[in-house]
Amino acid sequence: MNGIRTRKIVKIDEDKCDGCGVCVPSCAEGAIRVIDGKARLLAENLCDGLGNCLGTCPKDAIIIEERPAEEFDEDAVKRHSIAESAENAEGVERETCATALEAYAHGGPDAPGGCPGMRLRQLSPAQPAPGAQGPGGAGGPAPASRLGQWPVQLSLVPVTGSIWQDADVLIAADCVGFALPDFHERLLAGKTLVIACPKLDDVHPYIAKLAKIFADNPIRSITIAHMEVPCCNGIVRAAQAALAASGRTDIRMTDITVGIDGAIQRVS
Repeated sequence: MNGIRTRKIVKIDEDKCDGCGVCVPSCAEGAIRVIDGKARLLAENLCDGLGNCLGTCPKDAIIIEERPAEEFDEDAVKRHSIAESAENAEGVERETCATALEAYAHGGPDAPGGCPGMRLRQLSPAQPAPGAQGPGGAGGPAPASRLGQWPVQLSLVPVTGSIWQDADVLIAADCVGFALPDFHERLLAGKTLVIACPKLDDVHPYIAKLAKIFADNPIRSITIAHMEVPCCNGIVRAAQAALAASGRTDIRMTDITVGIDGAIQRVS
């Protein structure tokens, strides 16, 4: 536990606070949460005392004071962020499942198993049929899907199960499968696939979910495939953070960068 010393730290006047929550997203450390209708500091060691939340409070209920307090702890902030992401991910999953089950609860063809888009299915990728032709009957055999399971969206896949047993996992940014012409044969074959968009999605729940997948299953390797555009690097950082949080040091990770022209630019 960190020591106590006199330092600057946030103070919230509960008499002035109306619980609007505007200050919550302004705190990069996630140290403030609205509880019982009032903004509250969750722990002293989560507050760095810089006061980014000050200017957002419409009631001037937040000030910075100097007093004896537990020292700021960056490691505690990281642990808090992972725990909060896991909590959010579980809440989203519960809400999604409840909505799906409600939608299919009354006479739908897939009612016994819930939403068909969320139901786990293991597939048997087929080989191209001899003599089969591609789309429009032009040249060569029709390409075969190498997809081994459904669903593939990271927010929908389960965190445990047969798809993760001794699995080589492919984490692909959404656009990779459209840009890379031989995606199925070159990257997907033999792998468990999850896809996500690091630009448009909130990746924090993904970090927590991937960390649990890595920690609780006998994963053999991880391949990350992303586009060359800078914003797509977020999926690499998310996977790296998840692997670190999982405590696994025995999983090999490969990073593949795909150009917008469809060529693989770098493998590391």
